[in-house]
Amino acid sequence: MRFDEAYSGNVFIGASTDLEKASTVIYGMPMDWTVSFRPGSRFGPKRVREVSLVLEEYSPYLRRELTDGTYYDAGDIPLAFGNPEKSIAQIGEFVARVLEQKKIPLGIGGEHLVTWPVVREVYKQYPDLAIIHLDAHADLRTDYEGEEYSHATPLRKIAELIGEENVYQFGIRSGTKEEFEYAEQGGIHFHPFEVLSPLQKALPQLAGRRVYVTVDIDVLDPAYAPGTGTQEPGGISSRELIASIHAIAGSDVQVVGADLVEVAPAYDQSDQTAIVAAKVIREMLIGFFR
Repeated sequence: MRFDEAYSGNVFIGASTDLEKASTVIYGMPMDWTVSFRPGSRFGPKRVREVSLVLEEYSPYLRRELTDGTYYDAGDIPLAFGNPEKSIAQIGEFVARVLEQKKIPLGIGGEHLVTWPVVREVYKQYPDLAIIHLDAHADLRTDYEGEEYSHATPLRKIAELIGEENVYQFGIRSGTKEEFEYAEQGGIHFHPFEVLSPLQKALPQLAGRRVYVTVDIDVLDPAYAPGTGTQEPGGISSRELIASIHAIAGSDVQVVGADLVEVAPAYDQSDQTAIVAAKVIREMLIGFFR
C-alpha cells in the first residue's frame, strides 16, 4: 500500500504535500471492532483532522510552529470492517512501510488495540524500545471474555513483547484486580491515578532511550473529554496532559513513534474532545519530532 492509497480526503492542519521531505507521517486507524461498551472511535481520526483547523500552527508553549518541521498526512488506513485480526495485519503492513522510508509514525485511533501492531513494527526497528502509556485503563488483560484481540489487551501484549520493565504506565484508575497485581508485581513501572509528577520523575530513567508514546484520550477526566467510548471519572485535566507531552518533549528521550486513541465524536456534540486531541497532536508534532 502506498501512502496516497490510504488518503481519506482531509488533512491535519499544517500538513505538507511533500512526502519525501517529511520526517513524520500522520495516519488514521479507524477501527472500533472490539470495544466493550460504546463504539464510534473509528470516526475519531476524521473528526480530529477536521477540528484541527480551529488551532493555530504556532505553539506558544514551545515557541515553534508546525512549519518548523515537515510532516505528511497519509489519511486513514482502509481497514477490513469488523475483522480485528486482518485490520491489525493491515496496520502493521502500513507502519512497516512508514519505517522503511525512515519516517516516524504518528497515529490517530480508533480503539486502543490499534497500538499493538504499531509497537510490534517499531520494536523490530528498535529492540531497546520503551513505551510511555497515558490512560485511564490498564489494558493489561490477556483476553476480554475469551477474546485476545480486544481494546483491553494491547498493553499486555506489548509488555510480553518488549519486557515488562520497559513499560511505563501513568494515570491508570480502572482495571481488574489481576491487572493491577500484574502491573505492580510484574516489573512494570506502574503509576496509577497521577501523570505529570511521576512522569517527570521517571523520564531521567529513560534518558537516551528510544520511546513510543501512546495516549488514550480517556486519561482525561470526562469533564474535559466526554467524547470517548469508556469514560472513567477521576482523571487529569487537559492542561496537565499538555504539560505531560511537554515534559516528554523537553526530556532526553528519543520519541520514535506515538499515537492518540479512543476519540469517539458522537458522544461530544461540542467537539471539545476532538479539539483537545488535535491540540495534543499539534504539541506532539512540534515537540517530539522537530
